Amino acid sequence: MSAVLPLPARRSDFVAGGIYALLAYASWGLMPAFWKQIHGVDAAELVAHRVVWSLLVTLALVAWFRRGAEFLATLRSPRRLAVLAVSTLLVTGNWLLFVWAVQRGQVLEASLGYFINPLLNVVLGMLLLKERLRPLQWLAVLIAAAGVVNQGLQLHTLPWVALTLALTFGCYGLIRKLAPVEPLVGLTVETLLATPLALGYLLWLAAGDACAFLLTDGGQRAWIMSAGLITALPLLWFANAAKRLKLSTLGFFQYLAPSGQMLLAVFAYGEPFTPVHMITFGCIWAALLIYSADARRGMRID
Repeated sequence: MSAVLPLPARRSDFVAGGIYALLAYASWGLMPAFWKQIHGVDAAELVAHRVVWSLLVTLALVAWFRRGAEFLATLRSPRRLAVLAVSTLLVTGNWLLFVWAVQRGQVLEASLGYFINPLLNVVLGMLLLKERLRPLQWLAVLIAAAGVVNQGLQLHTLPWVALTLALTFGCYGLIRKLAPVEPLVGLTVETLLATPLALGYLLWLAAGDACAFLLTDGGQRAWIMSAGLITALPLLWFANAAKRLKLSTLGFFQYLAPSGQMLLAVFAYGEPFTPVHMITFGCIWAALLIYSADARRGMRID
C-alpha cells in the first residue's frame, strides 16, 4: 500500500517547486541582460568560455551531490556518449546562435523561437516518436505556422533565427528525453565533450593576441567567468522543480522565459514591435493557449 503524503507536505512541495520553477525560467528570461553586460567579445569566444567555465562548475556540483558514480558510468557507456555527443552539438549551436542574436539586437526574434518551441515539440513527437496529434493540437500548430508565414511574407524573410533556435532546442530536448541520463550529469558530460574544441579555440585566440578575455578588464573577466554559474544554476533549479511539480503545472512556467526576453527586447533594448510582429506573436500566443487548454483536457481524460 503506497504512503500518502500529508497535506502540509504536499503544499510545501508545491510551494518549493513553484519557487524553483520561477527561479529557473526567470533566469532564462533575463539571460539576454547577462550577455549584454559583456562588451567587445564575439559570440564564438563567449560560448567557448561558457563551455569551459560550465565544466568547472558542473564538475564541482557532481562532487557536491555525489553523482560521481553515475558520471563515470556515463563516460564508460559508448551508447550514452554517442547520444550526448549529438546533444552537445545541438546545445552549443543553440548557445552560439542565441548569443549572436543578443549581440546583434535580435532578442525579440530569439524570444519568438522559444515561444515556438513547445509547438515544435508536438510536431517532432508526431514525426519521430509516432505520436498522434489531437484535433486541437493540429489547430495550434497550423495557427503558429500561419504566424511564421505571415512574418515571412510581410518582411520578405523567414525568421530564421527563431526557427533555428526552436529546432535546435527542440531536437536537443528530444534527444535528452531518449537518453537515460540525469540533467546535471548530462550537462557535465556535454560540457566535457565540448571542452577540447572550446579550449583549443581559446588557446588559438591567445596565441594570436586576439583573446578578448586576456585583453579586457577585471570586471568583464568576472562576467565572462560567471557564465558557468548562469548555465548550471537554472538547470539545477529546473530539476528540483520537476521533482516537485506535475508536468502540466511545470509547463505553464515555460512561457516566462520567452516572455521575459520579449519584454527586455521591446522595453529595455528598444527593438521595434511592428504590426507584423503583433500578428505573428498573436498567432503564436493563440496557438499556445489552444495547446495548453488541450493539454489540460488531455490530462483530465487520462
